[in-house]
Amino acid sequence: MKKVIFFLLLISSLSLRAQDDIYPAKDYKGRIFIIHGTVHTGTGQVIENATIEVNNGKIVGVGQSNNAPTGDAKIVDAGGKQVYPGLILSQTDIGLKEIASGVRGSNDYLELGDLNPDIRSIVAYNTDSKITGTLRANGILLACVAPEGGTISGSSSVVQLDAWNYEDAAYKKDNGIRLNLPSFLARPNRMALFLGLPAEHTDPTKQALDKMEEIKSFLRQAKAYIEEGTHTETNLKFEAVRGLFDKSQKLFVYGDQVKQMLAAIDLKKEFGLEVTIVGGSESFLIADLLKKNEISVILQQMHELPATDDDDYDQPFKTPAILQQAGVLFAINDSHEESRYRNLMFNAGTAAAYGLTKEQALQAITLNAARILGIDDRTGSIEPGKDANILICEGDILDMRTSIIDKAFIQGREVSLENKQVQLYERYKYKYWLK
Repeated sequence: MKKVIFFLLLISSLSLRAQDDIYPAKDYKGRIFIIHGTVHTGTGQVIENATIEVNNGKIVGVGQSNNAPTGDAKIVDAGGKQVYPGLILSQTDIGLKEIASGVRGSNDYLELGDLNPDIRSIVAYNTDSKITGTLRANGILLACVAPEGGTISGSSSVVQLDAWNYEDAAYKKDNGIRLNLPSFLARPNRMALFLGLPAEHTDPTKQALDKMEEIKSFLRQAKAYIEEGTHTETNLKFEAVRGLFDKSQKLFVYGDQVKQMLAAIDLKKEFGLEVTIVGGSESFLIADLLKKNEISVILQQMHELPATDDDDYDQPFKTPAILQQAGVLFAINDSHEESRYRNLMFNAGTAAAYGLTKEQALQAITLNAARILGIDDRTGSIEPGKDANILICEGDILDMRTSIIDKAFIQGREVSLENKQVQLYERYKYKYWLK
């Protein structure tokens, strides 16, 4: 009897475990036709009643629908629905940070030390994260995973969000080096104020300029090392930034203040680097200067308060339109910790309500993001020759009322939209007799 009870408990535990398992999709070798949908290509073009032909994971044709294809092709009817390129999260710690506070073993996003260009985020990326499923269900199919901490945090990599391991997930490895610029503004010590301690008299501008000189010194040494050609000893930190100087990597510079962005422009001019500002909440003040120096911007968070007391209350919502008008290449991101980045498309929707067209807003989370991350030759739009990273949505993907993803494809594979939260929703519907 005890053996029977043990066996039943084992089967029960396995069935419960199986409920949590969401397996990556298998490769699909063959043709797929997505027919009758309204296709938003990500380039600004909208095609009504369109057909997308996919072969072996690549888009081979996009155009007006005629008769339904015949033969052994897989047919997906998107009639009455909207079809979009897969959304791209331009900067995130997904897969590196699972439970930020309280469970240290679930986090691997922060490294000790100040200058860590040799740290690679891709090898720490966890494909079993429970968060990636919630992103897929909202249409986010690719993400740029970046380390944090120190002055130079390490290298970021682009991953696709349906994989068994980090090797499978890797979409573009080590696409950029992450640099945290010092603040040029004095920030009060809240604890000292609370305790009534005297304020420290420091010059934040001098401290920031000293730190900038340290950064420049490192880059000068790295450039000299690389130009030397042969070496008696290998310097891993200098080798890690080799791509900055041959333009195979970008320098992603974190900063919101105008002075920080001016420092980034200075770095570009001295070293000839490809530079992207991450944050850029004050970028609207120097949009023309950013355009002149070909500096791209990743706007981290739309739904936030203005950066300074003098800004308009809705300035974060208007900044994308100002950058668009100035011709600055920019992407919209979502860095909100509590919602875990799933509201990316609604950030873009807010920008569409404050000056961007809907197609421009869509481009800010698809093709623009792909261009900034260096993957626009493979994804970011629905065009022949690109990977079939495609979404089928019941309504407007930028509108939270109708943004319901019906199907999602990554490189032609139809991926699961199930996730831990959907499972819990169904589970408790059953418990309370709602199904």
